[in-house]
Amino acid sequence: MRKYLTDGGAVRWRRVATPISSRAMFVAVALVPLTVSVPVDVVGPARAPHVCVTTSGCLSFTQTKGVTDATEPSGKAPPLANALAGYRQTYVTDFGGTSLPAGWGTYAGQPGGDVGTQWQPSHVVVSNGQLQLNAGFDPTANEWITGGVSQNSLSTTYGAYFVRSRITAPGPTIVELLWPTQNVWPPEIDFNETYGATTSSMATVHFGTVNNVDHRTVSIDMTKWHTWGVVWTPTSLTYVVDGVVWGVVTQASEIPSIAMHLAIQQQTWCSQNFACPTAPASAVVDWVAEYAPTSAPPSGGASVPQNIAIDASLPLNELNVEVVQAAKSIVSVGARDVVLEVATLGKWRAKGVSPSKRVAQVMSLLERYVQRQGLAPLRIFVHWFPANPRLAGNRPHVVIHAVYS
Repeated sequence: MRKYLTDGGAVRWRRVATPISSRAMFVAVALVPLTVSVPVDVVGPARAPHVCVTTSGCLSFTQTKGVTDATEPSGKAPPLANALAGYRQTYVTDFGGTSLPAGWGTYAGQPGGDVGTQWQPSHVVVSNGQLQLNAGFDPTANEWITGGVSQNSLSTTYGAYFVRSRITAPGPTIVELLWPTQNVWPPEIDFNETYGATTSSMATVHFGTVNNVDHRTVSIDMTKWHTWGVVWTPTSLTYVVDGVVWGVVTQASEIPSIAMHLAIQQQTWCSQNFACPTAPASAVVDWVAEYAPTSAPPSGGASVPQNIAIDASLPLNELNVEVVQAAKSIVSVGARDVVLEVATLGKWRAKGVSPSKRVAQVMSLLERYVQRQGLAPLRIFVHWFPANPRLAGNRPHVVIHAVYS
């Protein structure tokens, strides 16, 4: 949430929420126009991790959390060059020495829309193999001073970014983000933002012309070391912590398609009555690692997602027909990654359907069809999340996102 580009001095906010059709209980989202489509959008908090559940062809993020190394401040060294299948390492820094690595710069001045604080280069310290952003009170200015850094020299469109960090205390927010290199805002991708808390973090993509936002949240101890990451493709944003996917965005209109670069900042919001420290606090970074896809993204950028509706309460023989039809559409457009978003609702019991059993059946049907075609296995992730019954209609539902990769 880097708010020094503002609209009339104040950033406008709007949460995005589109009701789910009462008949769209299973939805396969492909990435080119399909014959049968129902508009569906699931936007909101993700409160449980995605889990990689296939044994073959599964895209694993496990190695992105780093390599165990007792000599490192965080206990882990940066991940290896081949840590992420389909990607090559393009940059890594362990913050050695006593100054910022080449290509990095510090923040200075007052953040836009936040009159109660300042950024100063003196609040950025590199020592003992760590980058520290330090929040301290200036009695002369009667305000909190914090630090921020930006990697302006390395700008890319699409890629994977990983930052190993922790905070020492509540108060200031830490934000690890991708910022548009040309300062045309939105878009913005925040993949770790605490809002001053020590027990949770949030990921937010800012998009559109009036700063629409799509949030994901996760409960976690921010005072411990964690590796935060985002994998940005033409069709999705995948948020990762410690090698586990905890949020995915697949709405085409929300995915940035312009060059961006990494920034890490600490900020107080005392003027807005939140993220206001009562004592000095630091954000500490052990290392940064960045990756680029080994092959170019599809020409023409992301396609507009279309949706295939499948009722989760169908008898198994009818479900088989519907899922096979969805699988044909997924395969026909070259989609290889599938995310199953499963709502945990009491409606499942009312319909006599076991959520875990039904999800396993859908996965089995998808994989069986792909195997019969002699194709490489799909990479399937499962994300269980609490749903709003008002939006879910009268039937149990799962949302299947099929992502081109």
